[in-house]
Amino acid sequence: MKPAFEIRMRALLPDEKDFTEYEKIIHEQPRNFIRCNTLKISTNELFSRLQKKWQVEQPFQNNPEIMLITSQLNPGELGNALEHILGYYYIQEISSMLPVIALEPQPGEFVLDLCSSPGSKTTQIAARMNNEGTILANDLKIDRIMILSTNLERCGVTNCIVSRKDAIALCSNLAKSKIKFDKILLDVPCSGEGTLRSSPKTFQMWNEKVIRKLSRQQKKFIAYAIKCLKKGGTLVYSTCTHAPEENEEIVDFALKNFP
Repeated sequence: MKPAFEIRMRALLPDEKDFTEYEKIIHEQPRNFIRCNTLKISTNELFSRLQKKWQVEQPFQNNPEIMLITSQLNPGELGNALEHILGYYYIQEISSMLPVIALEPQPGEFVLDLCSSPGSKTTQIAARMNNEGTILANDLKIDRIMILSTNLERCGVTNCIVSRKDAIALCSNLAKSKIKFDKILLDVPCSGEGTLRSSPKTFQMWNEKVIRKLSRQQKKFIAYAIKCLKKGGTLVYSTCTHAPEENEEIVDFALKNFP
């Protein structure tokens, strides 16, 4: 943990007990959560299959598609399993699943996933929509588009259009064409402070100047995305960082400028 990051987190967590618990948990390995891909298999069938090889739990009654593998796994075992290769499940942390649960996409809706690669949330949206309706999944870099497309194909997603465009330029063009969406997921590029457990390199990459730069960019994203939202529609803004500049500050900006 960089000294500047520690000072910052101590300011956000002034209670010594809170900071100690935070410092402890960010050095623990994340648990092995997966999401059943209901486009290809039912939750009951997948649970039965996986029980034959691992210890599996379904910890959330209202979301049986979320499963926790409690067995001790070898490196790469989850990703190399036949069920994963066939697209029966997606390896995804719970925090990554929450934005789509909040978005509540429905069959038949028109949904924009503005920063969509690698596709964990896009495939989750498609499953929630049962491949009915249309998703416009956008990203900027061709290597990220390739990963997105691979995951969409593996998971059997058929209601998705993939675009490669700068997010602000795309929203600007859509707004000029008066194209509006029922739901918009804005899962923005961020400083990734919430990925310390799964990606320790974030400790070295962390930079406060980058946070301020990203915050300015995120405000532009949400300002342009809102222009593409239908009246009465839902926009979910999400990050995988703790930084208030990229979370509360962005929500505050949106509420003040787009009441």
